[in-house]
Amino acid sequence: MTHADPLRNLGVRISSNGGELRVWSAQADAIELCIFDDTDPNWIIKSIPMTRDAHDVWSAKSRTLSSGRRYGIRVSGPVGPRHSFHPEMTLLEPYSRGLVRVGADTWQSSVVDDRFDWGGVPKPAVPLDHTVVYETHVRGISRLNKKMPDALRGTYAGLAHDSTIAYLTDLGVTTVELLPVQAFVSEQRLIQQGLINYWGYNTLNFFSPHADYATQAAQSGGPEAVLREFKGMVKRLHEAGLEVIMDVVYNHTAEEGPNGPVTSLRGIDNSAYYRQTDAGHYIDVTGCGNTVNFGHEIPRRLVMDSLRYWANEVQIDGFRFDLAVTLGRDEGVVYDPEHPLLTGIRDDPALAGVKLIAEPWDLGQGGWQTGNFAPGWSEWNDRYRDRMRDFWLSDRRSMRHSGSAGSGIGRFATRVAGSSNTFATERGPLASLNFITAHDGFTLADLTAYDTKHNLGNGESNRDGTSNNNSYNHGVEGPTRDVAILATRRKAMRNLLGTLLLSAGIPMLTAGDEFGRSQRGNNNAYCQDSELTWLNWDFDDWQQDLHRVSRRLLQLRRENPALRPVRFGRSGETTLNASQLDWYNSDGQSMSHDDWNAPEARTLQYMAASTPEHEASNRILLVVHAREQDASVTLPIHPGVESYTLLWDSSHDDLRDAVIEHEPGSTLLMTGASMQLLRAHDGVPAPRASTVAAPAA
Repeated sequence: MTHADPLRNLGVRISSNGGELRVWSAQADAIELCIFDDTDPNWIIKSIPMTRDAHDVWSAKSRTLSSGRRYGIRVSGPVGPRHSFHPEMTLLEPYSRGLVRVGADTWQSSVVDDRFDWGGVPKPAVPLDHTVVYETHVRGISRLNKKMPDALRGTYAGLAHDSTIAYLTDLGVTTVELLPVQAFVSEQRLIQQGLINYWGYNTLNFFSPHADYATQAAQSGGPEAVLREFKGMVKRLHEAGLEVIMDVVYNHTAEEGPNGPVTSLRGIDNSAYYRQTDAGHYIDVTGCGNTVNFGHEIPRRLVMDSLRYWANEVQIDGFRFDLAVTLGRDEGVVYDPEHPLLTGIRDDPALAGVKLIAEPWDLGQGGWQTGNFAPGWSEWNDRYRDRMRDFWLSDRRSMRHSGSAGSGIGRFATRVAGSSNTFATERGPLASLNFITAHDGFTLADLTAYDTKHNLGNGESNRDGTSNNNSYNHGVEGPTRDVAILATRRKAMRNLLGTLLLSAGIPMLTAGDEFGRSQRGNNNAYCQDSELTWLNWDFDDWQQDLHRVSRRLLQLRRENPALRPVRFGRSGETTLNASQLDWYNSDGQSMSHDDWNAPEARTLQYMAASTPEHEASNRILLVVHAREQDASVTLPIHPGVESYTLLWDSSHDDLRDAVIEHEPGSTLLMTGASMQLLRAHDGVPAPRASTVAAPAA
C-alpha cells in the first residue's frame, strides 16, 4: 500500500491530536461516530457527523477518540430490498481492534493501544516438509490441566503455560492450529436452546481476539489486556519453536440470515457485503444464513487487511480458511482458482512466508474443489481421509462380513505417496494436508468404536452431523470390556496414526488423538463446551502406550526425510527433494497389475529413498499388511540395500522382543492388520532416476 491508496487506514488511527475513524459505505447517506462515556455504556457523550470522500470513505476526528474509549457508528440510507439500514442502531465498526460486551447481545467497539514488546523473538518459519499441524481448541486443550493454576485453565495464557508447551514440544508437533479465535458469538438458535457455539465458526469481528478465552484478569482489564495476553501466547509459543495457525472464518458472519441480528456489515452496506439477488434474497453457499460477497472489492479488502494485521501485528504464522471455496467465487458465484482474493492472499508481500491452508469446499454449486486450488496453497485432503478410514476400518468390516474388501491396495498407496492423482505435479505432495480426523467428526478412538453417530445431546434429535463416517466398531457399539475387541481397536488406532504420520504430505493431528480421546460417539460436538470436548490429561495405561507410539512416529518422521518429499518424482528423471519410489508385493517382487487392483491383495512394500538437497540421504521401507490373518513377507532385494533395521511395528505398543535386524530376501512375519517401518541401509548408491507413485486408482 502507498499513501495514495484511497482505502488506506480504514478503522481507527491514533495520533497526538486524537483519533480518526474511517469507514467505507457506498449506499449510506449519513454516518455518525458515537463516542460513549467511560462508565455508562448507554450514554453517548459525543456524536460526530462523518464526511464522505470521492471513494465512499467516511471519516471523523475527535480528541476524545483515544486508547480505551468505546465507540460505534450509526448509519442511515435508502430503503430497498438489498438494503438494511437501521439508523437507530449503534453498529460495530468493521476494523475494531477490540470489543466490549455491554449487554447480553450487545457489543461496542473499543480503541486499542496495540503496542507490544516482542523482544526480538522471530517466527519459527518451519519448512512445510517438516511441518506437523496439531489442531486444537484454546479452551479445550488446558481446561482440565491440573499442572497449571485454575485461573489459567482454558485460556490463552493456559495454552502458553510451561506445562502445555512442554507437552507439545515433547510430543513433537511443530505447528499449533487454533479453532477460531477471532471474536465470535453463538447463533440465535443455539442461545434459545440453552447451548453455545463452542467451536467458534460464527465470526462477529475479523480483527478482535475472542475475549472469553482470556483470563478473568485480562477480561477485567479490557480489550488491550486481552490483546496483550493473546500476543503473549504467540510470543511464548514462538520462543519454544512452535508456530501458530489461526482457523479463520471469512466466508460468512454472525449476522446470520436476512432476519438475523444487525451488528455491523449488514447495517453499513448490506448490498456490498453480502451476496444477494436483485430482489434482496440472500445467496447462501455456506449453510450459515449469509455469504460474504467476494465478487466485490470492499469485502476482499476487509479480508486482506485482517490477514495483514494478524500476520504482522500479532505475528501469526499461517491461516486455515474455513469453506475457502467461498472466498474464490466470482460475481457470478462461480469458483475461480485465480480469483483476485485467492491470488491476492498468496501474492501479497505483506503475507510472504505465511502458511495458507484451504478447506477446499463449500455448500454451493460446484462446491467440492479438492485439488483445484492454485500453487502456493495447501488443502485439506478429504480423499486421503476417506481412503485411509476405508482401508483400515470399512474394508475390514467388509472382509469380515463378505470375505472381500471390495478394492485393492492401489488407492491406499497413491495416498501414502502424496496423492499425485489429486494435486498437480507443480504443486507436489505438500499441497496435501493429510488428516484422519478433525474437530468435525469422530475422534480417532471413536472411529474404531462406533458405527453410527450419537449426537442426541446436541438438541437436534440426532439429525446433525454426517452419517457417512467410514468407521468400524469392531463388533460392539461403544464401550466394551471385551479384551479382544479392545486390543483390535487399539491396533487400528496405531495403524491410522502410523499411516498419517508416515505419509507424504503435511500431517494434521487432532488434539487428543495421540492418546485416544473419546467424545462418546458424538461426531458434531460444536455446541458442547464440557468434559465431553475438553482434553482429559489423566491417561489410562493404554492411553500412555498410545501416546508413546505417537511420539515415536513423530520422531521417525523427523529423522527420515524419505517420508517428507517436497516434490513428486518424474519418471526417468532425478528430481531433488522427490523421494524415489519402488513398490513390492509380499513376495518381494515388483508389483504387478493384479497386485495393485485385486481386492484380496492387501499387502504392500513401499520403498522410498530421498533425493537429498538439504539433508542426508535416507531410505525407508514401509510394509503394510491389511488382512486379519498373519502372513510372511519376503523383504525385497533392492540395488544398494545391504540390510534393514526395524524402526516401528504397529502390532505392538513398543519394540520389546522384536527382531530388529533383517537381511534382503529374508522373511518378515507380519501380524494380521499391521504395518512395519524399516530403515534400509545402503552401500554407496549412485543417484538414479525417480520413479512415479502408485497407479492412480
